[in-house]
Amino acid sequence: MSPEDRLGALGIELPAPPPSLASYARTVRHDNLVYVSGQLPLVGGSLVHTGKLGAELSTAQGVRAARQCVINTIAALKAEVGELSAVVRIVKVTAFVASDPLFTSQSQVVDGASDLLLEIFGDAGRHARSAVGVACLPLDSPIEVEVLAAVS
Repeated sequence: MSPEDRLGALGIELPAPPPSLASYARTVRHDNLVYVSGQLPLVGGSLVHTGKLGAELSTAQGVRAARQCVINTIAALKAEVGELSAVVRIVKVTAFVASDPLFTSQSQVVDGASDLLLEIFGDAGRHARSAVGVACLPLDSPIEVEVLAAVS
């Protein structure tokens, strides 16, 4: 089953890749690596949630936001490589979680991103990862996810 088939089975339709919000490239390809800049949980140009985990938002809301970040990341990746079957491996995921100072479940929030990558890419979606708590993110986003992918 191709990654596109898995997306369909999950009921996920990829949006147009979100535009860059500042002076950076959405993706950069170097040899067989594609770096996808940090993606926010945008749907139709609006954040699905705003605020900090552990204050305004629950872990479950953070997981949903992380999944949306991955959907946007995959949309950007697909725009760069054409077909998602060109993805050989998701190498690394780095996620920044806007967190209340007492919130310590960043890794559970970022599991929303990691689990979706595994559902879409199978074993090729298993990756190294960093889940970092931060004071705030652009537009008051609760999470930002960036991905490094190896492609053929």
